[in-house]
Amino acid sequence: MTAAVTTLSSRLRSSDHFPVAAGAVCTVAMLLVGSLYSKNFLSADYLLMQLQIASFLGVIATGAMLVILLGAIDLSVPWLVTVGGMMSAAAAGWWGETGAWFAIPFGILCGAALGLVNGIGVAYLRVPSMIFTLGINAVAQGLIVLQTGGFAPQDRATPAMHLLATGRAVFGIPNALWVWAAIGAATFFLLHRTTFGRSVYAIGNRERAAYLSGVDTRRITLLCFVIAGACSAAAGVLLTGYSTKAYQAMGDAYQLPAIAAVVLGGTRILGGKGAYLGTVVGVVMITLLQSILSVMQISEMGRQVTYGVVIIAMLLVYGRDRHHSA
Repeated sequence: MTAAVTTLSSRLRSSDHFPVAAGAVCTVAMLLVGSLYSKNFLSADYLLMQLQIASFLGVIATGAMLVILLGAIDLSVPWLVTVGGMMSAAAAGWWGETGAWFAIPFGILCGAALGLVNGIGVAYLRVPSMIFTLGINAVAQGLIVLQTGGFAPQDRATPAMHLLATGRAVFGIPNALWVWAAIGAATFFLLHRTTFGRSVYAIGNRERAAYLSGVDTRRITLLCFVIAGACSAAAGVLLTGYSTKAYQAMGDAYQLPAIAAVVLGGTRILGGKGAYLGTVVGVVMITLLQSILSVMQISEMGRQVTYGVVIIAMLLVYGRDRHHSA
């Protein structure tokens, strides 16, 4: 019996599914720990609420995963989220009832446009992604301050945005969770059933080899950054609908968690390897960790320290295990 367990453990560690399995075990452990502090932690309503909150991060992490699979990084997430939220709310204020119809796609298109600039800079101008996306983050911040004059915007979320973020139209499941599921299913299909997905993994493994084999590496890189920008803006739209108003720096809290969720889910930080299911598990883990720290009534400083230490510890454990299995 012991030998069988040892063999199963060894095979699991050497497989690509280890991060997903380890994340699932950690998720269950977090649920049990959380239940010690609150009896409602395992209730269906509470879990659905956590998944609703996780869907905002999940949408952002979807775009971040595509970029990381390329071996790049997108540091423009905070203000692309803000751009999506503010532009969608502003559209209704600018154009009245007509604008309300186009508010959601307008906000997402604004994020996609900035993602397009990111893609041009990284793919065609060959600027390191860390530098260029950080610059675009600053540009987006400046544009928002210019648009609002540095004050809190007065425009509010449209009824459609509010319904999308807070409603439960089908089977009592949050609409935001359906949005994340739809985006996730489309991403899974793209990565595993299309030439585009195979090209993303090929570029992440060795870009030059992918180029010599006929892959249009610049176009694929450009598309990934456009999708990442659209995902960040879509999350901004959802967050605005959830809180009924957009506000400056509303995306600041999502940069590190988005990257951490992708990496904790097993996606190689240098690109070329990773599964979307792992990202889903990583997002749920991050959300539960934040919830547990909140339930334990730990101070904000303590939360940040604990949050960072747990993430680093799990990344170290995962890295050591992968090193030994290599």
